[in-house]
Amino acid sequence: MPLSSQPVELTVEAVEAGHRLDAFLACHFPDYSRVHLRRVIAAGGVRVDDRGGKPAYRLKPGQRVSIVLPEIPRQSPRPENIPLDILYQDEHLAVINKPPGMVVHPARGHWSGTLASALQYHFGPTLSVGGGVCRPGIVHRLDRDTSGVILVARNDPAHFHLSRQFASRSIEKEYFALVCGCPQRDRDWIDCPIGFHPHVREKMAIRHDATSRPALTFYEVLERFDGFAAMKLLPKTGRTHQIRVHLHHLGCPVLCDRQYGSRRLITRGEIRRDPTDETVLLDRQALHARRVRFVHPVSGERLEIEAPLPGDILAVLEELRRCRRVGPLSKK
Repeated sequence: MPLSSQPVELTVEAVEAGHRLDAFLACHFPDYSRVHLRRVIAAGGVRVDDRGGKPAYRLKPGQRVSIVLPEIPRQSPRPENIPLDILYQDEHLAVINKPPGMVVHPARGHWSGTLASALQYHFGPTLSVGGGVCRPGIVHRLDRDTSGVILVARNDPAHFHLSRQFASRSIEKEYFALVCGCPQRDRDWIDCPIGFHPHVREKMAIRHDATSRPALTFYEVLERFDGFAAMKLLPKTGRTHQIRVHLHHLGCPVLCDRQYGSRRLITRGEIRRDPTDETVLLDRQALHARRVRFVHPVSGERLEIEAPLPGDILAVLEELRRCRRVGPLSKK
């Protein structure tokens, strides 16, 4: 495996004590899989306090970890003829309604079938490379199983302008979610910092320490049902898994969220309380990026683009309205 020449040095923080060496590195270098990092360790590319390490070695606070990282291939995604639901487009940008199950850009385990590959096919070399050649046109991202609106830059000036809007939090993103349980309040703020989960590499968590970053989400309950709720969410920051982590913290995880909830799917029979009906209505997290508001990078026009609710979430919502409605929102 070709290695870069310059080592990267890290210091083990107190909250990271006891972590395996491979898990510690995977948290600090999310672009690399744990398998790749184990190979680097085996090749002698990692040293702990100037001594060689093993993947399962448990770290102690204050130890110095040095790693010579493998170079990441910098190739554009291969164009793939994947249909796209284009909500808006002009010569500067496009807005796509991303389907659930689609990964935004290539990453370990997902080298094909990505939104980036579809964009390469539909828009070709005009896409921006402001996010790197591996992410042509990609200004921001959605989780694989989250559907809805995503902005695409068709040239670098548009990319930089949109990125500045994200950085200044002037872009407004609105999400729709079906959740398990019902929040006590009709609307409120969730103001809880988010950082890497201390034990599970793929998850984030509410953390009140130096490893976390501020995270703020406004929510409003749109409809209440027996055991469920429909909610509008306006994230004011853009942390990884922010809405999902915040709703889990609230005690109302996103319905069918496999990482932060307690169920993987929901059937029509469960909603109707009919154990004989095993028709699956939803088998992915019920989270949809419903609307985005932003300033056009060239015209200066304020645009609002909306993606309709997808069929699977609508099917659950209709069953809840039919069988589980508990009345209008409280006016308190």
